[in-house]
Amino acid sequence: MQLLKYIQAQGLGSRKTCQWLIENDCIEINGITANQPKSIINPDDVTSLSVNGKPFTVIPQPYFYILLNKPEHYETSHKPRDYPSVFSLFPEHMRQIGMQAVGRLDADTTGVLLITNDGKFNHNMTSPRQKVTKLYQVTLKHPADQTLCALLQEGVLLHDENETVAAAAAELSTPTTLLLSITQGKYHQVKRMVAAAGNRVEKLHRLRFGSWEADKLAPGEWCFIKPDEKLK
Repeated sequence: MQLLKYIQAQGLGSRKTCQWLIENDCIEINGITANQPKSIINPDDVTSLSVNGKPFTVIPQPYFYILLNKPEHYETSHKPRDYPSVFSLFPEHMRQIGMQAVGRLDADTTGVLLITNDGKFNHNMTSPRQKVTKLYQVTLKHPADQTLCALLQEGVLLHDENETVAAAAAELSTPTTLLLSITQGKYHQVKRMVAAAGNRVEKLHRLRFGSWEADKLAPGEWCFIKPDEKLK
């Protein structure tokens, strides 16, 4: 990959800006000045990148995959209305490279959120045909018993829907804490399912999406992940 194209792909500016940075000895890769725009580099060999001595996060090429522990009161949108965007949690140069969330989480929902620039991966993770499991921890407004779990697993009819929707699994860890697994991705699905079953969601946290969990990340923290982990 040409150095100029690589620097552009890192979100450091237009082609003209990146060429100027390179030709004026502003770019260091792995601690060495890189000043030849047409020189060839292997993106997999890049471990550090700095501009005018300032370190920048190295973005994997050509695709990147991110695991974020989404905090409360952040919107999964590039154009948020009421709260900051989850994308504001990332460095500025990363926000210039077409980051897209894999599905959405409501502003008040926390937990696992995947972000990528790989459209095929995004589709595979969200397509109902793939039946990728998402596990939620649901705080209920009213204490419940196994009747609620049975109903959710049998299937409930959501408002404005013609077919019932069933949970892949449902169990109570406490009378007001429900662990709910789903493989669909309908709008506000967990909240609507619980409402259809006669209860209400007070708090919602996604524990797992496919194979990925974010319990080792503090709210707002993120890390790059590999996309070839087995989906569960």
